[in-house]
Amino acid sequence: MFPHKTSGFVNTRVDWKETLESHVFKADLSGMRKEEVKVEVEDDKVLLISRERNVNKEVKSDTWHHVERSSDKFSRRFRLSENVKMNQIKAL
Repeated sequence: MFPHKTSGFVNTRVDWKETLESHVFKADLSGMRKEEVKVEVEDDKVLLISRERNVNKEVKSDTWHHVERSSDKFSRRFRLSENVKMNQIKAL
């Protein structure tokens, strides 16, 4: 397992358990909608959970001096076990 963390989600916690039927990942993704989160498999062995958001609610008359909350990026990677059935991976 090799976590990769960026931006404001450096403390995002993910649990991974293996049952008789499946591997289950649960993540604390507060403030995120399901549609914003991508779950994919890289190189047939690494599960990637990610999100990138750019919110630009700009008012032309405002002068911004520092902006951190208008965009964020999050990603975590997990090396999957040999017994994982890649064709049965799904996000709920």
